[in-house]
Amino acid sequence: MRSSKVFKTLDEQIDILRSKGLIVSDVDKTKQILLRENYFFISGYRHLFMNSYNSSTFIEGTKFEELYATFVFDRQMRNIYFKHILVIENNIKSLISYVLSRKYGFKEKDYLNANNFNQDPMKARQVHDVLDKMKRQIRVNGKQHSATVHYANNYGYIPLWILVKVLSFGIVSELYTILKDEDKEEIANIYHIDVESLSIYLSILSNYRNLCAHEDILYDHKTQRVIPDTKYHYQLNIEKEDEEYIYGKNDLYSVIIIMKQMLSSEEFRNLVYEIGYEIDVLDGKIDVLPLDTILNKISFPSNWRDIININ
Repeated sequence: MRSSKVFKTLDEQIDILRSKGLIVSDVDKTKQILLRENYFFISGYRHLFMNSYNSSTFIEGTKFEELYATFVFDRQMRNIYFKHILVIENNIKSLISYVLSRKYGFKEKDYLNANNFNQDPMKARQVHDVLDKMKRQIRVNGKQHSATVHYANNYGYIPLWILVKVLSFGIVSELYTILKDEDKEEIANIYHIDVESLSIYLSILSNYRNLCAHEDILYDHKTQRVIPDTKYHYQLNIEKEDEEYIYGKNDLYSVIIIMKQMLSSEEFRNLVYEIGYEIDVLDGKIDVLPLDTILNKISFPSNWRDIININ
């Protein structure tokens, strides 16, 4: 059994980092950062600078400032990804609410009717579960959101285009999977994406959205679901291993490929510029690692920016 973790003072935290080979020059500044940001969160980025994955010692010459720069970089990446995923979240909520409201009605008793969704007996339980989640959101969050309260009090119902405001991206992602095939296709066609791909995209975006919202480590996160191969993988000539692309399948770059297809051209261009700026800033602050090593760790191909020019 491992010994239990005990409280460490700031001086003890610095001693631990130094014992692993990290250079700490400005002790007072390092203490301020550790106190403000949390030793545990910052040390979560140490693997990038270790001699090997199983090693507990830093690459010779690694400075605390480089470790902290990686922590700040990940925070900036979370902020960038989060705001662009929110755009897609709003878009897909708008599309789903429009399609369903136009076709099935705009009162809860109409659009939450199980007959409006996939009738495959194998999906009956899933349909039931998702609709139950939506009804629960009406009961719980419907009384807290000004728009839902307004409609409930003044009209006696909450239209779907208002309800989606209080639905999580996860529930909306599940909602898409239980739609009738023709409704799925209508929405997917707007993005020029096939139905199965869009279903996977929404699931992955929801996963990353939650990661960003809860300040979890982002840069080396991998999802269980994998996006299908795309023309972007092919045209970027992403390297393969065992016939599988090594980047852009269930990682940070896969989200770039998804957003290329779901954001407007201007929105996507801004995304690439913002990420490019943060990568350049990080590259300028890290001396012990080449840029390609950093890109490999965040699962970006070296020519990652070229996706902006692929139609």
